[in-house]
Amino acid sequence: MSSVSTAFADSAIMLRRNLKHTFRNPLVLFNAVLFPIVIMVMFVKVFGGAFSVGEHYVDYATPGMLVMAVSYGLGSTATAVNDDMSKGIINRFKTMDVSRGAVLTGQVFVTTVRCLLANAAIIGVAFAMGFDPGASALDWLGVLGLVVLLTVAASWLTVALGLASKTAESAGLATVPLIMLPFLSSAFVPADTMGAGVRQFAEYQPFTPIIETLRGLLSGHHASTGHTVAALAWCAGFAIVGYLWAISTFKKRA
Repeated sequence: MSSVSTAFADSAIMLRRNLKHTFRNPLVLFNAVLFPIVIMVMFVKVFGGAFSVGEHYVDYATPGMLVMAVSYGLGSTATAVNDDMSKGIINRFKTMDVSRGAVLTGQVFVTTVRCLLANAAIIGVAFAMGFDPGASALDWLGVLGLVVLLTVAASWLTVALGLASKTAESAGLATVPLIMLPFLSSAFVPADTMGAGVRQFAEYQPFTPIIETLRGLLSGHHASTGHTVAALAWCAGFAIVGYLWAISTFKKRA
């Protein structure tokens, strides 16, 4: 068996291990899948009538909720990575014929699976609340591709944060900025309705172009080229920085 196929096989084993940990921890499932749904229901049903966005509010809010579902699934990843490093499980893996990189890619894979489940739940709830997208089959494929790209990129950055943290608690806190960024974006209201300072931050932060690209794809009108390029650039930047940082830190700690 080649080294590449061995690494994939080991990553699959780590994915299965991490999935078992996820299903045995109700809090992880709640934060990753159920809490974004609670937030969506609260904003659409409780606050939605107060927002003037020029369209049915659930249609406007759904793209932002897809991104929020990704960000809310990151805290448990950082904690799990740090926990593995702190409890010596990596040293046990080193005595076995296991690819070291599989420990990290397994965390990225399980985060992606959790976030895709959360996004599927968000879409289902959105349809139940009257979501009416104009997206074609190709647009939906673009939505899936961008969500996967964002999840993988953010996962590598989160893995790096978990490795760099001293404790599991600090690893969880390190992901708070990523969790809060969707609230300071165009996820719930257009950026141009915000006050000075906050508006500029919302316009130029990473998640806004990603949300606007998803919004354009789901509406069937397509996002502006500027938003699409910025969204892809931010995802690529997160992935490259996170991957290089994670590999470097892992080699030092392992």
